[in-house]
Amino acid sequence: MELREVIGRRRSIRFLLPHRPVEPEKIQRMLEAARIASHWGNVQSLRAVVVFRDSATPEQLAALQAPIAGFQIRLAPVVIVWYIDTAAVDEQSDRLRELLAAGALGFGEGKHDALEKQLIPVFDSIRDKLKEPGLGELDCGQGIAQATLMAYEQGLGTCCLGSPNLDKIRAALGLPDNGRVLLLQTVGYPAESWEAGGQRPRQPFEDLFHMNAYGNPFPRDPEVVSELTRDKLFTRPAPLPWREAELAYLQKALGIKGHGLL
Repeated sequence: MELREVIGRRRSIRFLLPHRPVEPEKIQRMLEAARIASHWGNVQSLRAVVVFRDSATPEQLAALQAPIAGFQIRLAPVVIVWYIDTAAVDEQSDRLRELLAAGALGFGEGKHDALEKQLIPVFDSIRDKLKEPGLGELDCGQGIAQATLMAYEQGLGTCCLGSPNLDKIRAALGLPDNGRVLLLQTVGYPAESWEAGGQRPRQPFEDLFHMNAYGNPFPRDPEVVSELTRDKLFTRPAPLPWREAELAYLQKALGIKGHGLL
């Protein structure tokens, strides 16, 4: 399957089979994909704690619960708690030296001296700034995205969720003080169709992207849109005609009470 089709079909799957466990090796493949993702300065600050519902403690499972979309976390066989370890920045100098040794940084005979006397002192001077939210989170997102694509490749569904209970999660999972929780990702085998009701609404292309300056929309070529539609990057727009019937079935099959939002 082409990457375009993989991306196009990769929906947020909110309804997972609670009775079917996820094989640890499939989770490992997701983590391997995240590990090799690009990260500024090769710092690799992305970390994760994988919580298996069948083996986690009641306290750990309770900490993961959230007031919004709680049924997703409650039913998911696996929840990956992704976090950024800001202390990874403290090892920046070693990571840069590794890049230099690997031939991925600098050129010429003076590159070693330039690294030690110029580049490393610059990074050291802004170390605390680099620990603040920003570029680190962006690069961690690349790792999570690669893990998500790997999940789809293995027939799994995932959904990324936020939580207001971050301190409770950090305490229950024993995260270090320098660990900043990014999101919770539910993982399991889909209980709903891969289309998950169809392509979610998106804002107009021209309102999102600009050329050379803000206010000058990036030109959208209809032929490119047709090509990507043919290659299944774009799928049928939601709502699909049978979606409400599917939701009614899922609510009954999974024992979800109420309106299914909490």
